[in-house]
Amino acid sequence: MSATSPVRPVLPPDIRARKGGTPLVVLTAYSTPVARLVDAHCDIVLVGDSVGMVIHGLPSTLGVTMEMMILHGRAVVRGAQKAMPVIDMPFGSYEEGPKQAFRNAARLMAETGAPAVKLEGGQHMAETIAFLTARGVPVMAHVGLTPQSVNTLGGYKVVGRAEEAEKVMADARAVEGAGAFSVVLEKVPEGLASRITQALTIPTIGIGAGVRCDGQVLVVDDMLGLFTDFRPKFVKRYAELGKAADEAIAAYAAEVRSRAFPAAEHSFADDVPVKT
Repeated sequence: MSATSPVRPVLPPDIRARKGGTPLVVLTAYSTPVARLVDAHCDIVLVGDSVGMVIHGLPSTLGVTMEMMILHGRAVVRGAQKAMPVIDMPFGSYEEGPKQAFRNAARLMAETGAPAVKLEGGQHMAETIAFLTARGVPVMAHVGLTPQSVNTLGGYKVVGRAEEAEKVMADARAVEGAGAFSVVLEKVPEGLASRITQALTIPTIGIGAGVRCDGQVLVVDDMLGLFTDFRPKFVKRYAELGKAADEAIAAYAAEVRSRAFPAAEHSFADDVPVKT
C-alpha cells in the first residue's frame, strides 16, 4: 500500500475472523480527539453508553438517550480512520421488540456512519439480534453483567458464579446463534470466560473476565486515571492523568492570582508606546 493510499477500516467480518488470533484491543471514546488517539492503537473504538456517567455525570447508564449516542457517535466516527466504531444502543431503544430495535439501530448507523451497534442481553435478546443481523445490522452482543439491568441484578456484581454459570454460557451461545459477530463478557469469572471463549466460534471481548478472552475492553478514562476516586478491580491504570490535571490546574490558578500569568511571552506588545 502506498503512502497516499487510504487506510482500510476494520469491519465486522474482520473482527469475526480474529477468533483465536492476536487479542483484539478495544477502548471507549466519546470525542474526536480521543477517537484519534485510540484509532492509532486499537481494533475497535466503542462509543459506550458509559458516556452518561463519564461525560455527563449521570449516576448510571439508564439516563442515556439516542440523541446523546448519536452526538458522541458522530464525533468518534470523525476521528476513527482504521479502528471500527461500535455504538451502544441505549436503554429503552431496543427492549420493546425487534422492530423497535431495528428502527433505532438503523438510525444510529445512518446518522453516525458507524458500521455496527452493541446491545445488552442474552437468550431473551436472541430474537432481536437475529432480526437485526438478517436486515444488515451487525451486532456486538453483551452478556454477564449488563449495566442497563443493574437495578434487576442488584448492583454491579460478578455474574456467573455457581448455578449462574450455565445461564451465562447459554446466553453466550444464544447470541452467537442469533448472528452476533462478537460478544462482550463483563464481570464474569475467569474460568467461565475461558470456557465460553473455547465454546464459541465468535470472539469474546472481556472486561473483568480474565486474560483468556479473545480481546479486552476498558473505559479509556478509567485506564488513563482521569478519575481519582474510582478504581474498579478489573481496571489497570496506565497513567494518572487525573492527578496530573489537578496539579496543572492548581498551578494555573496560583499564577493567575499572583499575576505571574500571563507573562510577557504570553502577551502582545502595543504598536506604539502607551503614555503613563
